[in-house]
Amino acid sequence: MANNQEIIKLIFGFKVKYLRQQKQLSYHRLSDMTKMSISYLHDIENGKKYPKADKIMTLAEALGVEYDYLVSLRASKKLQPIIDLLNSDFFKMYPLEVFGIKASKLMELFSKTPDKINAFISTIIKITRTYQLSQENFYQAALRSYQDMHDNYFEDIEQSVKKFRKKYKISSGTVCTTDLLEGLLNKKFGIEIDRTILASKTGAKGIRSFYLEKKKVLCINSGLISAQENFLLGRELAFQYLKIEDRPYETRLIKADTFELLLNNFKASYFSVALLMDEDVIAKDFSTLVRQQKWNGDFLISLLDKYDVTPEMLFQRLSNVLPHHFGIGDLFFLRITGEADLKQFMMTKELHLLQLHSPYANELNEHYCRRWISINIIKKLRALQIDTSTAITDAQVSNYWETENSYLCLSLAKKNALNAKEGTSVTIGLLVNDKLKQLVGFLDDPDLKVKEVNTTCERCSMPNCGARIAPPIIIEQENEQLQLEQTLNNLAVEFDD
Repeated sequence: MANNQEIIKLIFGFKVKYLRQQKQLSYHRLSDMTKMSISYLHDIENGKKYPKADKIMTLAEALGVEYDYLVSLRASKKLQPIIDLLNSDFFKMYPLEVFGIKASKLMELFSKTPDKINAFISTIIKITRTYQLSQENFYQAALRSYQDMHDNYFEDIEQSVKKFRKKYKISSGTVCTTDLLEGLLNKKFGIEIDRTILASKTGAKGIRSFYLEKKKVLCINSGLISAQENFLLGRELAFQYLKIEDRPYETRLIKADTFELLLNNFKASYFSVALLMDEDVIAKDFSTLVRQQKWNGDFLISLLDKYDVTPEMLFQRLSNVLPHHFGIGDLFFLRITGEADLKQFMMTKELHLLQLHSPYANELNEHYCRRWISINIIKKLRALQIDTSTAITDAQVSNYWETENSYLCLSLAKKNALNAKEGTSVTIGLLVNDKLKQLVGFLDDPDLKVKEVNTTCERCSMPNCGARIAPPIIIEQENEQLQLEQTLNNLAVEFDD
């Protein structure tokens, strides 16, 4: 991410390079005209150096422009969208370096073909402004892209977990209990655990934990189950063991001021879940699950008890392990929350690997397909007389309407601890292909549910759908457009004859 000073250097260098190329001046020729070294000119154009006033004047004269033009943030109509992008929140916020993108390479592309990318850049800026994309929107999108780029498997963190286990003599088969994790934090890192401070503070009900750095105290709120506490303890162990300084102190990021903060929070969370579920052991458990010829939901539920983790932690861990250990890269992960009246469902987390799969978050107030297992399991959960600590599971093959895509969807759901009328489901969807058919024995189970699904009711042309709760207005608009085009085409043919 670039700061303001770096942005000014990049814009200045971009202008110099563009003008030099427009005048067809080589580095040697411009060097002769300005008495500046070729290496110095190269550094200017790449945004590494910003010359003093006298040298800027010399460059302006050689390039045939005014001094003020070179130093301002304004330019010709052809260049202005690029400069606007460089000076926008998008460019300042997006972590180019995380994706191995050098700003100098972008500048080289911009300077070579500004006219070809002008409209594209203008579109990006207008979308950013129109939809009021915030800094955290960018950071969250960048993080998801970062996970996708690495198939959501991070070898360096996995190795750190193995070294941690070895250093503190925790075998891969040992379950990390609350007492074990709390003891490690206290004895190895001198951190005390307090379960009273947050509970006594008005307004802290939604905060699960907060780290008091100066006192070396991890405050954990009351009312959490052991699985939730285990995650928090493992996460704090990650911050301490990996010596991560740029970190959040609360469980849930209230505000991500930098991408590094969000990324470090992700790394600590990944470490925690990897510590609770050793990759080789959980891979073996998954293999046991899918080798069975009948869908066995009880076995999946048993894994929650075996590792003492939440449904979300289990499926997040599978999204790490499946691409690396089984070569299953085409997958998605969804978290959906259903409100008390079961009329409104919100997708609060999603991850797509290898491609953008059909189930995705929709910010246009459209209604998610009620045939989704993710929604039906929340409805089922509401009907059951069970407490907030009990999870239920289900499986379904979802065939996406009017496409060739089918997904094996495994779903887990629990009631919300703070409001038992609300429920949350997590679902992992695996694209049904030849590899999955060879791996999963119960895909041929006649009792395994198979359903035709779509993305939202508004975009679905499925006839006689008993689960529909909104008319297919997007489809209707598209049909009206097609009908209009056909009418005009027929009219043109009629007059041609």
